Amino acid sequence: MQQSTNRREFIRNVALLVGGASLLPEIGCHTSSAFKGVANHHFETFGIQLYTLRDLVPTNIMGVVNSLSSFGYRQIEGYEDNRGLWWGYSPIEFKTRIADIGIKMVASHCKYTIDLDQKAEQAAIVGLDYLICPWVGPQKSMDDWKRVTDSFNDAGRICKKHGIRFAYHNHEYSFKAFSGMIPHDYIMSHTDADTVDHEMDIYWVVTSGADPEAFLSKYKNRFRLCHIKDRLQSTDEREASCDLGTGIINYPKILRTALDNGVKYFIIEQERYDGSTSIKSAEANANYLKKLMV
Repeated sequence: MQQSTNRREFIRNVALLVGGASLLPEIGCHTSSAFKGVANHHFETFGIQLYTLRDLVPTNIMGVVNSLSSFGYRQIEGYEDNRGLWWGYSPIEFKTRIADIGIKMVASHCKYTIDLDQKAEQAAIVGLDYLICPWVGPQKSMDDWKRVTDSFNDAGRICKKHGIRFAYHNHEYSFKAFSGMIPHDYIMSHTDADTVDHEMDIYWVVTSGADPEAFLSKYKNRFRLCHIKDRLQSTDEREASCDLGTGIINYPKILRTALDNGVKYFIIEQERYDGSTSIKSAEANANYLKKLMV
């Protein structure tokens, strides 16, 4: 899909904070004008997780996609609801309809332990690159974590058979110490890099107290997707999500590190709207990223 010159030069105008940390206390420091320097890579485009618009998607999926296209999104990431992955459409019809709007679905969260072979076959028809496990929850023992990673490897083999890939999306629990280790280190060392990738939800890494840039660098080319949402300075994990640029996460710096370490898909997600609406937040988040492109 063709992109504008500005889009192709996205990160060239995103710079580094000299000696900055990954969390900033002042919102004003997040604007592109506060940075100088040239990144090694640049964004081609960005997408959005449709769960951000979960109040609208189930009843008006194509209307939502039309709006997202007008905001500048060119990629979407889906999720599975009680109507499956395609909201009542056949895989071919869904692919055709969103293509006509100028959108590509690149990935979807799904219930990976149920009918994954069929879901992977359909995902390949639609043109997805990934099916993703969105949640496994905290585990009670090392044996439990082993069962989780074994299931990820099985899922990776099934997806590979259909020409797509499998990935795991983290929450805070896998970055918190457990039984003398960090579960996400265990996940990384016990999943097959040839078939299993990872989607870093940067918000949840920050919420856990871990450093997203350290993990991106440590596991270069293992995190291929990321979720981007900002965070209020709050102790309430599930009520702290906010529009990009209005919170404490230094995304211009972190996204540079993500690009340098193999992340290919940059997916906006939001879980609360701070008195706004989901569609207005989707537009505001797109505008934030577009400001980094000029």
